Amino acid sequence: MKQAVMLFATGFEEVEALMAVDILRRGGVEVKLASITEDMAVCGSHGIQVGMDTTLVQTELKEMDAILLPGGMPGTLNLGKDEAVCRALKQMNEAGKIVGAICAAPSVLGACGILEGRRATCYPGFEDKLTGAEFVDEMAVADGNVVTSRGLGTAMEFGFMLLSILESQEKSDEIRRSIVFPY
Repeated sequence: MKQAVMLFATGFEEVEALMAVDILRRGGVEVKLASITEDMAVCGSHGIQVGMDTTLVQTELKEMDAILLPGGMPGTLNLGKDEAVCRALKQMNEAGKIVGAICAAPSVLGACGILEGRRATCYPGFEDKLTGAEFVDEMAVADGNVVTSRGLGTAMEFGFMLLSILESQEKSDEIRRSIVFPY
């Protein structure tokens, strides 16, 4: 079974995070919700508290197939200023594991040097924060092991793209049909 970890910081965008987690779990990927602090409940940008499975410090990254970042404000800023987050992203990228980010969070990948020479997308207005990347105006973009997406309105496509990479296109299509989401 494939495993992924979604990193949570105070002020994350709830739907972006939980939509990707939900689609991946429906598709058979074990996804751990990991706080970047010691807090086992993290409050999103719209006041919704989400219980965590673990913390980043407790996560065995070598066992993970993917590491994911939701957007949101100030969640993205909180992720970006945490050195352990950047170390984890670099470790996963260097191991060739999937590194995914949505909305403003691809800016964190840019700041960590992960987007160099890649195609990527992000929330409008953050294009200049995709350091080293070629901006692509698409709902979700996969370039090698890096997957980026634009925002809440593209969260389902982000989840489906991740599932197609981690499991298969057939599994992604199956889950898409099961939740009655159009192609």
